[in-house]
Amino acid sequence: MKKRIIVASENPVKINATKQGFQRLYPEYELEVQGVSVPSDVSAQPMTDGETLHGAVNRACNAEREMPDADYWVGIEGGIHHTMEGYIAFAWVVIQTKAGDGKARTGTFLLPPKVTQLIDKGVELGHANDQVFAEHNSKQAGGAVGSLTGGVLGRTEYYEQAVVLALVPLFNSEMYKLKM
Repeated sequence: MKKRIIVASENPVKINATKQGFQRLYPEYELEVQGVSVPSDVSAQPMTDGETLHGAVNRACNAEREMPDADYWVGIEGGIHHTMEGYIAFAWVVIQTKAGDGKARTGTFLLPPKVTQLIDKGVELGHANDQVFAEHNSKQAGGAVGSLTGGVLGRTEYYEQAVVLALVPLFNSEMYKLKM
């Protein structure tokens, strides 16, 4: 069975995470996964959990408007949130279909002080990470999670699990009363 999936980004990390997540739950599908550049309609660096989720929802909706003939539309938005411990980083994944949607958030991790100092000056996490770790365009590679784990966990794998979890209601459509 062929399924067309539109990822609301041209970032290869988000496209690959989506493809791998779908392949894990739906190995029988022939997947056509395509990225499309659409706005999140939130800040370039979402600074709260709510803003980050809103960005992922907006991306999925904007992808559907841009390419309405797909089976799934996927919005992935990375964000940070200030806590008593400092800034934590995470991402929201939203997967939409005509029958319903699924949402999941990645795990969180604490950002180091050197990175948070740059964020406080208005620098986006990806650029702050590049400066602190002397990397280039890390958000299209391992990201901050990759830099901080010495490459043990890259951004693709980090997002892939959340893609699988966002698919839970769709994979279990009868339990969630969705007509897939």
